[in-house]
Amino acid sequence: MVSNIRRAAIITKMDSSEASAAASKVARLLGESKVKVYSVLPLEVTGAAPVSQEKLKDTELDLVFAIGGDGTTLRAFRTIPSKVPLFSINSGGHRGILSEIGADSIEQAVHAILGGKYFYDSRTRIQATINGKVLPPALNDILITRVSLTRTPLVSIKLMGDEIKQRMDGIVVSTPTGSTGHSFSIGGPVLHEGMSCLILSPIASVNRMPQLVIPVEDIVVQSTYESHIIIDGQETFRVDADKPIKIFRFPDDATFLRLQKKGMRQLAKLGFSKFEF
Repeated sequence: MVSNIRRAAIITKMDSSEASAAASKVARLLGESKVKVYSVLPLEVTGAAPVSQEKLKDTELDLVFAIGGDGTTLRAFRTIPSKVPLFSINSGGHRGILSEIGADSIEQAVHAILGGKYFYDSRTRIQATINGKVLPPALNDILITRVSLTRTPLVSIKLMGDEIKQRMDGIVVSTPTGSTGHSFSIGGPVLHEGMSCLILSPIASVNRMPQLVIPVEDIVVQSTYESHIIIDGQETFRVDADKPIKIFRFPDDATFLRLQKKGMRQLAKLGFSKFEF
């Protein structure tokens, strides 16, 4: 396959010298192959045209490089045009569960990409609306949690024509990609990231409501007390008591550019190299 990458942008972890150094290397390699390169401000690197995050969505792109940790990748997917694929490099991050390579493999990876040796990996995203206000899409999860630490709300969850009411601190609605995130930290299952489903993980349910794996269908959540809704652990919005929060599938999946096929990619990143029962 011949690569069709002609315009690429680079977005990095904030205030990371490691990520900036990796970005400079990527920009140089792309520039040597006559690829038009943009650096997303505040990043500025030699050979790249600076562009603001606000104008990035209106920029014609074939690929975005996200350099940092998983937080950078999650932020990038909310910043870039919806259908543009993303290549994630773990440099200056931690586990890098979403990343394809580390900084030590940049040269080989860029040559492979420019040689057309890649494939695309699509992932389900979800989105929420509150009182008609549309919130940014989430690749990992949407967390709804109480504001007051002294009152436990009664939470209503409407899904698949049914309604569940439980007293709990909150709930996490996770995609398969996000199954290794907040949901996993409170005992949720790790799902193959290619599945089409959602995980509902209650937080400190008084009656020990189980976690649920459900089809990707609309969910409506209401809480008797004021709540916070948090998108991918990064953006927070306040919700008044008894206001319905509608959660649904975002129309455009997130698209990763990948170099190597792997089975349970997320399990490998968690340190499990093989299944042992």
